[in-house]
Amino acid sequence: MADRNRTHPRPTGYRPDRPTRRAALLVVACALVAAGCAGGGEQSAPTRPVGPSPHKAVTQGLPGMPPPLDDHDLYAADRPNRLAPQVKHYPSRVYVPNTGSDTVSVIDPKTYKVIETIPVGVQPQHVVPSWDMKTLWVNNNRGHDLTPIDPATGKAGKPVKVHDPYNLYFTPDGKYAVVMASMDKQLVFRDPHTMEVRKTVPVSCAGVNHADFSPDGKYFIVSCEFSGELLKVDTAKMAVIGQQKLPFEGAMPQDVKISPDGKTWYVADMMADGVWILNGDTFGRPKLLPTGKGTHGLYVSRDSRTMYISNRGEGSISLLNFKTGELADKWHIRGGGSPDMGGVSSDGNVLWLSGRYNSEVYALDTHTGKTLAKIPVGLGPHGLAVYPQPGRYSLGHTGIFR
Repeated sequence: MADRNRTHPRPTGYRPDRPTRRAALLVVACALVAAGCAGGGEQSAPTRPVGPSPHKAVTQGLPGMPPPLDDHDLYAADRPNRLAPQVKHYPSRVYVPNTGSDTVSVIDPKTYKVIETIPVGVQPQHVVPSWDMKTLWVNNNRGHDLTPIDPATGKAGKPVKVHDPYNLYFTPDGKYAVVMASMDKQLVFRDPHTMEVRKTVPVSCAGVNHADFSPDGKYFIVSCEFSGELLKVDTAKMAVIGQQKLPFEGAMPQDVKISPDGKTWYVADMMADGVWILNGDTFGRPKLLPTGKGTHGLYVSRDSRTMYISNRGEGSISLLNFKTGELADKWHIRGGGSPDMGGVSSDGNVLWLSGRYNSEVYALDTHTGKTLAKIPVGLGPHGLAVYPQPGRYSLGHTGIFR
């Protein structure tokens, strides 16, 4: 965030914004998962994700949450091209919300060209895959609605009224959508299909924007950019159970991501120019790891070894080695840029990022760091979604899959 003309000047023309006991156990687990689905309204419950056989699934998680494939790797379902049955026939596209143009640019990743421009509501911030992965929701923040896009056809549907939808997440059990209502200072739990309000949770921090969920799905951590704070939220109770101020004057936390082993949380901070390292269980005082100017987006490689960190203020991407906890490399975008939000291609070979202040999108080779393309799009490109991606279900944002 901090993308709404508050602290940084904008370029000219920019407008704000698995016949054994093991098998039997799996059958029981699947039945329990299905029973835990609680779609609302007149919509049917989400289709439960189908994934490869579990390697190790012993974590007792949030009721209804699909059990992890591997307790040692939260992203085990995200291996290259491991697409779920419901998405494997979707065309590969990159959807780019242009906050200053009220459009979504659609890029063909094979040609690196924009093939369509879709008009949407006012100030689209993020393109968010639904929990069942069958819909892409465009968050029209100032238009106070969500535009659904069918990823099978690329066609936009009728907007759904949702107030202040800066960002959008889904609980791991698929029971609720969670709207980050930044200006309203609320976390709004809604039906994941109809978007009808189920519970509104007022917060005392300013600028709720990004989040990620614990390995068992029982809590999630939210960043509050305008007050430099973090929240810890109980998923089932839908209640804030922890809050802390980051130990940096003027802190402005952005993206949130948990490590593959589920033990460490990382929070990007565009003013502290690095990532905060946090123990989510204890929710103690975090430590800062400097990465680069304007640290913003966090993305996990397909082999779960590396986290790509976009440094928007200096046109670079830092690479963090999860095993060592140290920075391994830094890539610089050819000719400079303002890398913001994005995602990794299905095969894991390309990192896609929006160029927030340059009206362009970057494609980078994940093996070499080479800039493969700089693609012109609309004004203020923000939370782009690479789709489809591997995984069994989506937790929201631009694509957090497990």
